Amino acid sequence: MAGTATQRLWCKRAAKADLLVKGARVVDPTTGRDEVKDVLVTRGRIAAVGDDLEPGGSAAVRDADGCLLMPGFVDLHAHFRVPGGEDAEDLTSLTAAAAAGGYVAAFGMANTDPVVDNAALLEGLAQRAQAEATVPVGFHAAVTRGLQGEQLTEMVELATAGAVAFSDDGIPLRDADLLRKALQYASVTGRHIAVHAEDRSLTRKGVMHEGAVSARLGLAGMPSIAESIEVERALEVAAYEDARLHVCHVSTAAALEHLARFKERGVPVTAEVCPHHLTLTDEAVVTLDANVKMNPPLRPEADRAALVAALAEGLIDCVATDHAPHCADDKEVPFEEAPFGVIGLGTAFAILYAELVGDGAIDLLTLVDRMSSAPARIAGIPQPSIREGAEAGFCLFDPGDTWTVGRHTLHSRSQNSAWLGKELRGRVILTVAAGHVVWDAGA
Repeated sequence: MAGTATQRLWCKRAAKADLLVKGARVVDPTTGRDEVKDVLVTRGRIAAVGDDLEPGGSAAVRDADGCLLMPGFVDLHAHFRVPGGEDAEDLTSLTAAAAAGGYVAAFGMANTDPVVDNAALLEGLAQRAQAEATVPVGFHAAVTRGLQGEQLTEMVELATAGAVAFSDDGIPLRDADLLRKALQYASVTGRHIAVHAEDRSLTRKGVMHEGAVSARLGLAGMPSIAESIEVERALEVAAYEDARLHVCHVSTAAALEHLARFKERGVPVTAEVCPHHLTLTDEAVVTLDANVKMNPPLRPEADRAALVAALAEGLIDCVATDHAPHCADDKEVPFEEAPFGVIGLGTAFAILYAELVGDGAIDLLTLVDRMSSAPARIAGIPQPSIREGAEAGFCLFDPGDTWTVGRHTLHSRSQNSAWLGKELRGRVILTVAAGHVVWDAGA
């Protein structure tokens, strides 16, 4: 298929790592390993995984007693704000935040200014990533020109230029016939269509989930059926075409029922869920903190619990952050006027480890799979793995380290975190991506 073998990730060159990590608990879903081992990295590749390894040469030695060593995470859905929104985020700050969160790859959405809807712009972004990005990054291309929902982009050209997939994320595809043609066209490229499922005739001027909390606060609501109706419609079209579809940021139990039904029929659909939807509910909005305003909005506890169960069972395939930076001035306004969006690259694993693994809602090996192997498979890139011969792409996590979410710990140019000011227990202290050290908390 056209474009299937093209490069999908880019970053700047750096010195390859020579490193010995001693005594870490190695957790790797690609090998099924969960045991204490030493890991030796030589010239950017994993040379050995074993006991009592010697560094040799000039390898730095890192004592990792009590720490977790895991394949690095892959974010299938982030907003880079490049080009056009560099006051909120640029590739340098974005990849710094990703590295501090344990990510070894991240993919940006196409709703930038200008929109990523032509091969020349995508090629320019790839060149920019080679100059600025410390962590490998890739890019979605738009489904429609200018995100206008009318004319399809030149998908074959965009796939050949390296687009990982196609999405008008942020804007729903209103026309079912357009979605059908997009799925047909994307199938030729070997890529998938990622949809933002929202019926805007139902959400209109809503600013949070429609329910008891919105009624109590007197805020316009966004009903859950606005998502589930669109998920079912998109799945019906994908089933008819037998085409790959990815559902972005699922937030409702009703949408999960549709996913389960179509997956049972063998429709090639995948889905993602965000850390904030897995751990927060619409009760958080009572603070009227604009940092908990996102789209889809935070839902009630029943939806949150259903999402956690779906992630654990594999009905939801992966975790994606939907990292959406905004300048402070944009968020420091009344809740109703603030833009939707929350950042998450720097906090995703720490939050989910504490809230889900700590509570026994999901086991660690499964969570790592959903944050590393599964999104890599969907993106069509090699899965990060702790095995001999693999390029080093892993993170080291200290479950006992405490830190406060803020300007000096997030590394993003924007600070619109739902956990801003909160103390978290558990921190990524080392990340190796593309064979070189991109984050070392102790440096």
